[in-house]
Amino acid sequence: MKTLKVFGNLIKDGFLEVTHGSKAYHVWMAVLSFIMLVGMYSYSIQLEEGLSATGMTDRVSWGLYISNFTFLVGVAAAAVMLVLPAYVLKNIDFKQAVLIGEGLAVAALCMCLAFVIADMGGPARLWHMIPVVGVFNFPNSMLTWDVLVLNGYLFINITIPMYILIMRYQGKTPNPKIYIPGVFLSVFWAVGIHMVTAFLYQGLQARPFWNNALLGPRFLASAFAAGPALIIIVLAIIRKFTAFKIPDTTIKKISMIVTVAAQINLIMLVSELFKEFYAPTHHSISAVYLFFGLEGKTALLPWIWTSISLNVVATIVLTFHKLRSNLNILYVVCGMLFIAIWIEKGFGLIVPGFIPGPWGKIAEYTPTLVEISVTLGIWAMGAFIFTILAKTGIAVELGQLVYKKKN
Repeated sequence: MKTLKVFGNLIKDGFLEVTHGSKAYHVWMAVLSFIMLVGMYSYSIQLEEGLSATGMTDRVSWGLYISNFTFLVGVAAAAVMLVLPAYVLKNIDFKQAVLIGEGLAVAALCMCLAFVIADMGGPARLWHMIPVVGVFNFPNSMLTWDVLVLNGYLFINITIPMYILIMRYQGKTPNPKIYIPGVFLSVFWAVGIHMVTAFLYQGLQARPFWNNALLGPRFLASAFAAGPALIIIVLAIIRKFTAFKIPDTTIKKISMIVTVAAQINLIMLVSELFKEFYAPTHHSISAVYLFFGLEGKTALLPWIWTSISLNVVATIVLTFHKLRSNLNILYVVCGMLFIAIWIEKGFGLIVPGFIPGPWGKIAEYTPTLVEISVTLGIWAMGAFIFTILAKTGIAVELGQLVYKKKN
């Protein structure tokens, strides 16, 4: 009962905290709220008209929604790159950033689930994904594995930071014996959510573009580049607009993770290109369409070559210590890398898997305004959730939110 009372007080104090702030903070939250409302309106159109309101067809049945879902699974998994050094390797420098990373993981997972619901056409179909109640088809369906690992990882990333915050809210020291086992579990679970997602694509024999043994490892490499890159940008914003102290050494150490992961990701990209184009077969047609176009169809060309250009430039800049140590350059490069991997794991991975179709038909995919609006709304929702979590967590860490016992 006492824990519930403390939790209730934390919710009340947290509500007061997130409803007060500077003018810039209120403008930020208002803009996010507006974008979410536009996304909800667009989603209502999709509910009324069905998936015909999107650019998806029976030939390209996964588009912008699943592209963002795949990318955000990696962003969620990236929190482990902060948890591992901070709690497992006992690196003190990372602990200031762990709370932010965990909050980012929760927001990313909420967006993942929202994109899945949007892609299913409507929430009425969601009951099929509920074990026992729906037609879950476990363990045969890889999709059911994905549902389990994503929800399990969301539970871990909510409960561990919540326990730490509740203890610090009361002015107590969290007991490592309680949260460290969960931390170890989250490390393995984070790898699992991305590998299972990769297996979901690899297991589709009719889509040779995804039948690649490097898909799982490359998912992890790109995730551990894009996720920490986003965390660096978020930490930079938090340092500027709050009193939460994050030393330069923390950001510079995270940049090392980004650098190594980006280099590995680029090496794997070169390996995939060699495999597709050195001795091409009829299974290489999807890759040809993606990188060079087919029969005058070139919708993805500007996307993928922009991604590769940003990826190469960002990785080269990160490789040089002097350039990487300049925080202003680092922030720009992290933004470039984040965009590059978003394209690569979105349009560069999902859409070409369906083109050309089994009979050689080339039906290109272009997202509609409804899809784009729903997508922006979900991203705004994620930013809204993260802002609330970060503002509350930072207030507790700074001692601005303290549990007051009532006699």
